[in-house]
Amino acid sequence: MPLVTSEKMLSDAQKGGYAVGAFNVENMEMAKAVIAAAEEMRSPVMLQTTPSTVKYGSLETFAAIVKAEASKTDFSVCLHLDHGNSFELAVQAMKAGYTSVMIDGSHETFEENVALTKKVVEVANAYGVPVEAELGKVGGKEDDLEAEADHNTDPEFVERTGVSSLAIAIGTAHGFYAGTPVLDKERLSDCKKVVSVPLVLHGASGLSEEDVVECVQRGMCKVNFATELRVAYTDAEKQLLKENPETFDPKKLGIAAMKAVKEQTILRMKMCGCTGKVQ
Repeated sequence: MPLVTSEKMLSDAQKGGYAVGAFNVENMEMAKAVIAAAEEMRSPVMLQTTPSTVKYGSLETFAAIVKAEASKTDFSVCLHLDHGNSFELAVQAMKAGYTSVMIDGSHETFEENVALTKKVVEVANAYGVPVEAELGKVGGKEDDLEAEADHNTDPEFVERTGVSSLAIAIGTAHGFYAGTPVLDKERLSDCKKVVSVPLVLHGASGLSEEDVVECVQRGMCKVNFATELRVAYTDAEKQLLKENPETFDPKKLGIAAMKAVKEQTILRMKMCGCTGKVQ
């Protein structure tokens, strides 16, 4: 079916007490693997690309890949710009066919973040595309951006910007964790009480199953996974080359990598509670 926006998908998750898994993809193989997992699990799904990924492959290329794969399905697939780092990139993504965008102004001051986000929302409304924003810095590294965690979350932000979903900082970090993460789950529960739009958990790679499940139970409606998919992909190729160093066909490497990414995606969909949610 055609690509859908994230609005109904996340609204359904919010009402149903589960989260939609949002998976960062870097190439055709990863996109096919994530969609294959969603088909097997009968799960709505979001595929995401970051600024460095679209710089590598272009917005148009990824939009074409995901659109083509989604057209073979009978369930909801959304293509999302993750951590859009400028107004211009967000608009370009909408024009290219992305059906959801994130504008990340969390590195700016509160007022600058509000102004930037509101500007993107105004354009997105004309395209019928929902916008995710981030308030409070999620620590760690995402693409070329590195930040110290900052747990500032103000419900006024949603009212002033008109965003459709909000990523909040509760102690997660992008990339894998150096130690055991300590999440401020009470902050999450408090945010759910005062923020009306669906909440988003960034930095889920490396979290325990218990942490992911509890965050979903406390109100997260979208959970992002990136680093662990990249690791699964490359580890599978490394293993194949270790066992069969004479392998030279890229398709064989791709098949092994897709299998690993699909398996990892299924595990995370189960943790999010979104399996079997396709009507």
